[in-house]
Amino acid sequence: MRTTTVVVGAGHAGLATSFFLGERSIDHVILERGEVANTWRTERWDSLRLLTPNWQSRLPGLGYDGDDPDGFMTMPEVIDFIARYAAAIDAPVRAQTTVTSVQRRDDGFVVETDAGTWECRSVVVASGAYNAPKVPAVASAVPSRIHQRTAFDYLRPSDLPEGAVLVVGASATGVQIAQEIHGSGRPVTIAVGGHVRMPRSYRGRDIQWWLDRTGLLDERYDEVDDIVRARRVPSPQLVGSPERVRVDLNTLTDQGVELVGRFAGMSGSTAQLSGSLRNQCTLADLKLGRLLDTIDEWATADGLDAAAGPPERFAPTRVADSPRLAIDLDGGEFATIVWATGYRAEYSWLHIPVLDRKGELRHDGGVVSDSPGLYRIGLNFLRRRKSSFIHGTEDDARDLTSHLAAYLGTRVPV
Repeated sequence: MRTTTVVVGAGHAGLATSFFLGERSIDHVILERGEVANTWRTERWDSLRLLTPNWQSRLPGLGYDGDDPDGFMTMPEVIDFIARYAAAIDAPVRAQTTVTSVQRRDDGFVVETDAGTWECRSVVVASGAYNAPKVPAVASAVPSRIHQRTAFDYLRPSDLPEGAVLVVGASATGVQIAQEIHGSGRPVTIAVGGHVRMPRSYRGRDIQWWLDRTGLLDERYDEVDDIVRARRVPSPQLVGSPERVRVDLNTLTDQGVELVGRFAGMSGSTAQLSGSLRNQCTLADLKLGRLLDTIDEWATADGLDAAAGPPERFAPTRVADSPRLAIDLDGGEFATIVWATGYRAEYSWLHIPVLDRKGELRHDGGVVSDSPGLYRIGLNFLRRRKSSFIHGTEDDARDLTSHLAAYLGTRVPV
């Protein structure tokens, strides 16, 4: 089978790419290992909601049309939104088709699947940034009596054994899971490393409204001093809920969750915890203050001070005088560890030498210069700060399909 472009993945990023390929009349197919929005269907916990308000849930040619623009979509609602989008643009999706190999051949690519082989001139990798959990190697040294889960396979508290839970990681995923498990009646301790503290609302507006209006989300990858570092910034401590609540470490402390330092290693059956908890929290508080200063300065310059609420500042993160530095995991207190330590993309099927020593794809804003005709979409800060959000995909997809079209125009057809 032949086509001009193969898109790998039928999530929101792959579908947005399809929209712009269609606008340019570029023949293409979308290969999806499951169904449309497969990651949202199969790899998220039950109670998860989007961190962005509904008014930001938009893809090229389709925006939110419900009656709750300031609410936050549940996973079934996200799946329905993306599925409706695929139908609306008549996306050429081949579902239940797993890509097993992508290789270069002459001036194009060969894409092997469990349902046949495709030859094409270009490939867009839209397979998601969260295909597998990042679990530290030290997890293998945890005593066998401890039940271990990752945020990737955690679904609900009732799946966990009775007993205390250690949640490792304090970004958006970690704080949400810690709060939910604690609400189920289990004692929870959260191991805190680097994190980004952010209020749900500020001066009477959702924080995403401010980030959008100030242009912070539109900052480009080629405008920052260290894009590698920027792409590794943890997701902010935000939760989407009907009550629009703020969930940060102070919230968890008020509810009875214990804060400890970063999970640093194992010594026998003892988990060793970093003594940097206070420093990590102070750093996050300082960064929050700088963000709010930036918003206030912009509001004044744009004449919004009168319409917005007064400037706010939030209490520093409270840290116990002597957080414990070790936990005996054979002592009977803890039954479970949930590793909320992030996700990674999975490229075992990409048989082209374009990965670095950490297994990450080398690219320049989604353009894989080491392999002309190969593109990547759907990664954190791919081309803009908003790249990881559903609404941030539109600009990235437009840019990359423009580049792809120019590339095709300079190549002799296969």
